[in-house]
Amino acid sequence: MPSTHILRIAVIGGGPAGLMAAQAAAERGAQVDLFDAMPSVGRKFLLAGRGGMNITHAEGYQAFVGRYGKAAGRLRPVLDQFGPQQVRDWVHGLGIDTFVGSSNRVFPTDMKAAPLLRAWLHRLREAGVQFHMRHRWLGWHDGQLCFATPDGQQLRQFDAVILALGGASWARLGSDGAWVPVLQQQGVAVAPLVPANCGFDVAWSDHLRSRYAGEPLTTVAITAFDADGLKIRRQGQFVVTEGGVEGSLIYALSGPLREQIARDGSTTIWLDLAPDHSHEKVFEEVTRPRGARSMSGHLQSRLGIKGVKSGLLRECLSASDFADEATLAQAIKFLPVTLQRPRPIDEAISSAGGVMFDGLDGAMLAAMPGVFVAGEMVDWEAPTGGYLLTACLAGGKAAGEQAVAWLEARQA
Repeated sequence: MPSTHILRIAVIGGGPAGLMAAQAAAERGAQVDLFDAMPSVGRKFLLAGRGGMNITHAEGYQAFVGRYGKAAGRLRPVLDQFGPQQVRDWVHGLGIDTFVGSSNRVFPTDMKAAPLLRAWLHRLREAGVQFHMRHRWLGWHDGQLCFATPDGQQLRQFDAVILALGGASWARLGSDGAWVPVLQQQGVAVAPLVPANCGFDVAWSDHLRSRYAGEPLTTVAITAFDADGLKIRRQGQFVVTEGGVEGSLIYALSGPLREQIARDGSTTIWLDLAPDHSHEKVFEEVTRPRGARSMSGHLQSRLGIKGVKSGLLRECLSASDFADEATLAQAIKFLPVTLQRPRPIDEAISSAGGVMFDGLDGAMLAAMPGVFVAGEMVDWEAPTGGYLLTACLAGGKAAGEQAVAWLEARQA
């Protein structure tokens, strides 16, 4: 390769990881062409930002890295280079101010994703990135990238390729997992894509479904156990749905719950319906003389247990257990609910599984030199709260930088 050769890199996928890979490669002098099957880029990014664009998290860095669970050690090198503070600095560099909100989540000042994406795309175009929309990647043909386009099938040749194709959640926005068999045919090891940050099915009675579906449980805690039998307890809120449970507290536990169901066929969580009170306090209030008042009225008066919380007690306890004060007090603090299965992957906020780390040399596929991967298509998962976006940005930046470095080393 002559020294004057312009490095030409294809980025396939227009989500945060792909856009950041394009930025990193272009800033290092490469000519970058970005391809996406959709009519525009950043569609999942925009939809995720409708309720407030949570870009990262401001907790201590050690705790932040720990949120990635089993993949924390693998992700740490890229997060060390582009972690929460660097994400905020990058957003500020696009002319967008940020603030730290509740639970240390970081947001743009106007809470919106669209202005951030517009500023980012402007910068990418200024850096020379060429965008090719409605180009669905089909794989390789005679060593060239093959795309289905409105003008028919096209073949394109590049010096290196960065794949940032996402997982398999929200397929209508472009992440459909269609890349899995394409890479497997090339000898790339891919862990099955499974739902993450997802709800779960519960066999509710018709009464509970008709009466309480859509009702939120606020001020509640969940105790669960991970696949190694270690106890997990988290407090927050979630929603009872017609078919099960969903919401932030459920999503935070979805990884270990999903793994237990895969191993055992189902799993059990235990609800603490009065997390602000000790078991002793609950027992004291349950057994306090109530006169002619019903037990349901008594629980509402003394412990604030009403509505869906009361419904869950009736759902999960027999009439005799509900009438037994000691059993009822125990259930208020430790009410078992059996989860049958995760909701379908296309309903999940994100997915787990993907290209396995053991098949990577940095961000490059060991089985395919010159092909790099980034973002959610790699085998890691994270809770909501800015963790997903930060790791996608960090992985994209690393892939862009490594692709240029690899090409420059070959050119030298």
